[in-house]
Amino acid sequence: MSDSPAGIAGVFDRAADSYDAVGVPWFVPIAAGLVEELDVRPGERVLDIGCGRGAALVPLARAAGSTGSALGVDLAPRMVARTAADVADLPWVEVRVGDASAPDLPTSSYDVVSSCLVLFFLPDPGEAVRRWTDLLAPGGRMGVTTFGSQDERWKAVDAVFSPYLPQQMRDARTTGSRGPFASDEGMEALLRDAGLVDVRTARREVVAEFASPQQWLDFSWSHGQRAMWEAVPAAEHDRVRAEIVALLEGFSPLGFTQTIRHTLGRRP
Repeated sequence: MSDSPAGIAGVFDRAADSYDAVGVPWFVPIAAGLVEELDVRPGERVLDIGCGRGAALVPLARAAGSTGSALGVDLAPRMVARTAADVADLPWVEVRVGDASAPDLPTSSYDVVSSCLVLFFLPDPGEAVRRWTDLLAPGGRMGVTTFGSQDERWKAVDAVFSPYLPQQMRDARTTGSRGPFASDEGMEALLRDAGLVDVRTARREVVAEFASPQQWLDFSWSHGQRAMWEAVPAAEHDRVRAEIVALLEGFSPLGFTQTIRHTLGRRP
């Protein structure tokens, strides 16, 4: 996947129809932890950056209620169109196309800024968090969600893709092996460096279970991991697929527990 906005948007546009819709609960339970920690109250103004299909946006908007407001922005037009249709019955919610790296929004205008599993796609995460902080009103709260430790067995699956991946899909921002995404402390430093205070980390665990290797294959095409498949030449797909299926057939149980990291802070 290209680091360019067009490259990222294209991946998620192509995934939009199956996003979080292959029978494996994933983004909704991940977002639930962020929603709980942000504790949105009626009447608050909420901004969800990289809203996807609304896993965080919808419960945040419902918590803000009709006396508040909620805006979801996403770079992928098809994601925006589908999510806008999903929230059509909530007139205080708006969904629009926007770049997470530099949202074109008024400063000091939101009580809550959330972003779930977005920051590691951005070319300069620190600069993005600084821009997001500027959007918060004094006393406003921010929460960002990233991945914690990985189930060791699944590193063998990632290794099948590795020879085909461009550098930007293997660097420290994406893999989390180094840099801010590798630790609670690294993520907390991103928020503190942006000027937030009372910075803390909340951890959750989410379990993904697959009925068959085919369901995992469908799952892998339905979200950002699709970019890894698209990096594999079409002539190699059958071979890569067969190698992965052979690995998955040896997994018992077929699934994984993923540590989720929610990093939270407040604008003074």
